Amino acid sequence: MKIAAGVGENQAIVRAAKKVDFEVLLTESEDELLEMLLKKEVDAAVRGSLKSSLIMAKIKKKYHDVSRASLLEVDGHKFLLAPVGIDEGDTLEQKKNIIVHGAQLLIEMGLEPKIAILSGGRFQDVGRSQKIDNSIREAEELTRITRDKYTVKHYFILIEDAVAQGSNLILAPDGICGNLIFRSLVFLGSIKSHGAVNLGIKEILIDTSRTQTQEGYLRALKLAKKLVEFRKIN
Repeated sequence: MKIAAGVGENQAIVRAAKKVDFEVLLTESEDELLEMLLKKEVDAAVRGSLKSSLIMAKIKKKYHDVSRASLLEVDGHKFLLAPVGIDEGDTLEQKKNIIVHGAQLLIEMGLEPKIAILSGGRFQDVGRSQKIDNSIREAEELTRITRDKYTVKHYFILIEDAVAQGSNLILAPDGICGNLIFRSLVFLGSIKSHGAVNLGIKEILIDTSRTQTQEGYLRALKLAKKLVEFRKIN
């Protein structure tokens, strides 16, 4: 198995690459990382500490419906948080596609999707502002149009209930909210990040923060390996 990984200013990815039992091809170029991935010279790729904006711009030239879902872990419970790209999940259609692709990923991992949809307030908050009303209304509509295929529940703003009740795909109101939730949980809290899977593409590409620790990069490399193994089985 070969996995490509990007090396930018943060050299922790280099140290992490030395601790795995498979081959990691390191590169300092976003172009080379994607070239190896798209030409199938490697089985998967991990962004490492390269620039996300450059990588995503190139990926979106090939795929028009790309979003990222971070695999997080708290007290042994793993769940996907999406969207986490600040320009993702802005429309109802984009959110629906995230649910479809995220559920497919969970099934590949041998898990039954249990989806939590978040919005900007509690049910009782309707009427406090147009923004809150729109967020709740859209979440209700998204729940309605997906519940026939998946186990879906609208948790309103109560993300803590969604996690406590075992949800394994948590959908934030938009990418900005998702990114803020991710940073709060991972960089200020104690939740582990295993990296963010790019949804809506055929290849396995794991996104990681440029400020991630060696342990965080190690988890991302191991996630990439597991996804390759899952796909070979399926």
